[in-house]
Amino acid sequence: MEDVPVEVIGEILSRVETARDIVIASATCRKWRKAFTKHLHTLSFNSNDLPFYGDLTSSKHEILITQTIFQTTGLQKLSILKYYDNDDDEFSASALVAWLMYTRETLKQLFYNVKTSPNINILELCGRQHQLEKLVLGHNSIIGVEPNFQRFPCLKSLSLGHVSISALDLNYLLAACPKIESLELVAPEILISDPQVTVELASSKLKNVYVEGISLEKFILEADCIERLHFKDCVIDVFELIGKGTLKHFEVDKVTIIHFEIGDTHENLEIVDISSFTIIWPNFHQMITRFTKLRRLRLWDIDFGEEDEIVDLETIAVCFPQLRSLSYDLKEWVLLHGLQGDVDLENLVVVELRWTTLTDLFVHWVEGVLNRCPNLQKLVIYGIVSGAKTREECQILANFTTSIVQLMRRFIHVDVQFEYE
Repeated sequence: MEDVPVEVIGEILSRVETARDIVIASATCRKWRKAFTKHLHTLSFNSNDLPFYGDLTSSKHEILITQTIFQTTGLQKLSILKYYDNDDDEFSASALVAWLMYTRETLKQLFYNVKTSPNINILELCGRQHQLEKLVLGHNSIIGVEPNFQRFPCLKSLSLGHVSISALDLNYLLAACPKIESLELVAPEILISDPQVTVELASSKLKNVYVEGISLEKFILEADCIERLHFKDCVIDVFELIGKGTLKHFEVDKVTIIHFEIGDTHENLEIVDISSFTIIWPNFHQMITRFTKLRRLRLWDIDFGEEDEIVDLETIAVCFPQLRSLSYDLKEWVLLHGLQGDVDLENLVVVELRWTTLTDLFVHWVEGVLNRCPNLQKLVIYGIVSGAKTREECQILANFTTSIVQLMRRFIHVDVQFEYE
């Protein structure tokens, strides 16, 4: 190691996951100590690193963090995370001020997920981080955003988890970040407490949006450059996306939306991933049939309320001529509905089929899909198999296995895989 440049040692230490291990490694020799002081750019303090941190009081933890940070001179990434086994644990505001003021000239990424007492304006502190590009903030409050005074000229990625913030302040915050490209909202507390809130967000540079755990009456997102939109565990009465046709990836998981409108932003959509989605059928049908450039489509566990409607294979073949990957949930009424029409899906190379209740009709459906996809390369079959099974269920599964084996002998060019839950 004597021939290794001190800068390289600093890079090695920066790739160590925890500050505890970095401090131990830096005690190896004088050269490693110099690398720690002069060339370390990443530090991570995590309460999950037991027992080293877990047995410390908050005040002693603060002192340890302060001593470690103040020994560095070029810190670019700082991570201070707390797992809330004990909700009473808090860091003092004075300690946070000291850490951020010391690193204000060099810090580019800040991950801070600890309750702070008393509550302070964290945004004002972060605004003094002249090079800050990524901010991940959790379990704190944001009150009174002033976009004319609080500016984040370099911030590209913002993540707020369990953060109290009003809809107006959230919009002001985006306005204060002229270069922001990625926004993540996880269970924003004020929004959840009032389901009648209307959220309106606007950003000309925003490309990726992830929203989890919100309940809203109306959500309007105006983003001219948006490319990816992902909702998870949300209940929204009305969602409206205003853009310029740049959206490429749309994903929903465990979401209920009564009215969904994306206007003309669907022109370049390539991936639609829908799982556990509740929506009114006319609205869904009007939305999905406009995605003519889709290359990947997943439709799993979609609930249209009282209507047992389906997007059948005929509709998929006609509406999505460029489709290359299809994941389809074969519920009982889908199997009973059968395969409609005779249009082939010539571009499909990957098909994923899932059953919730296995019947003899499933094999016939699989055969119909194989006949309609002349260029298919891979077939993945997903199924739910309970622990205890009746004799009849075992017989159905045995017949299914035999039939699939016989079917695959006719389609030997297709790679078949099974995934059971």
